[in-house]
Amino acid sequence: MNFYLQRNEASLVLADGTVFSGEAIGSLAEHPGTIATGELVFNTSLTGYQEIITDPSYAGQVIAFTYPHIGNYGIAVDDNESARPFCRGIVVRDLAHLPSNWRSVEDLEHFLNRHGVGGIAGVDTRRLTRHLREAGAMPCAFGSAPVAELLVAARGERGTVGVDLVDEVTTKEPYFIEGGPRRLVAYDYGIKRTILRHLSSIATIEVVPADTPAAEVLGRNPDGVFLSNGPGDPAALAHLVAEITNLLDAVPIFGICLGHQLLATALGAKTFKLPFGHHGGNHPVLRHSTGVVEVTAQNHGYAVMEESLRDATVTHRNLNDGVVEGISSSVVPAFSVQYHPEAGPGPHDALYLFDEFATLMDTKSLKARRL
Repeated sequence: MNFYLQRNEASLVLADGTVFSGEAIGSLAEHPGTIATGELVFNTSLTGYQEIITDPSYAGQVIAFTYPHIGNYGIAVDDNESARPFCRGIVVRDLAHLPSNWRSVEDLEHFLNRHGVGGIAGVDTRRLTRHLREAGAMPCAFGSAPVAELLVAARGERGTVGVDLVDEVTTKEPYFIEGGPRRLVAYDYGIKRTILRHLSSIATIEVVPADTPAAEVLGRNPDGVFLSNGPGDPAALAHLVAEITNLLDAVPIFGICLGHQLLATALGAKTFKLPFGHHGGNHPVLRHSTGVVEVTAQNHGYAVMEESLRDATVTHRNLNDGVVEGISSSVVPAFSVQYHPEAGPGPHDALYLFDEFATLMDTKSLKARRL
């Protein structure tokens, strides 16, 4: 690769008309004139850009990194959270072209090109982040097309509200992951590989498509059901909530991120859209039962409305804005967290949740044998 190649100038245009200048990278550099659109959000993590880009929960979104230097340690095969990126693009201040990492197999831009993901570099991401904090996450468009054309595209972008993005990321066929002694069915709403790795330490997993009927899941006679992370608006997923409702009290349930929101909805709660979401690896969360503060990784644009909770207690709370970060049902064997315990920026603050799920499955199984 010629690292001194002259790049095409590009613009990032928000739906409110705000314009940022930069240079096209990734597939936008490979295909001049292409326009990328999506809901623009910012992520505050200092590292982990590969895991962030390959997290299926970013489907429909464009990721702006607040950390200024992205790509400096390249791409490592084992760090992908899914088979390919589902995000619509990335926005960075400085894109590194010479990665330094013994595990790296390619640079970030080559990875973006290979997967058809575009981006824009050279953007004043500090000013961009300040704007999104004030105005909220919003649709955007970027590319080398004229600003007026990009503005039309940005305003024509639907965003994530009311959109079923899970269908885009879920597996099409069930598959197994060998693991611990328990039998677990995991609903794939956009599941991360790191979650599967932690779950496999406690159970053998069958991962099933998001729309798998509850009757089919129960027919597999699992010890527990896991509800995964995933993208978009939980209010657009009533058909998935209906199946979760049919699982309540029949099997222990554990949910993470979107799975948390869907479980809460099945328990009667409502969700709402956050102004700019929680995206980053440094969110403090209070665990009410112990008073311990956990350092957590988060990636979500929606949250559970606390006043709408019924038959459930709040177990965890975000100390930045008070958002519900965990619930436990008081009537059925089910609990969930909004954050990502598998990501471990703490680094191991929340891994106990997988052990708690194992205990819940064992307790339920013991009760069934006694009956």
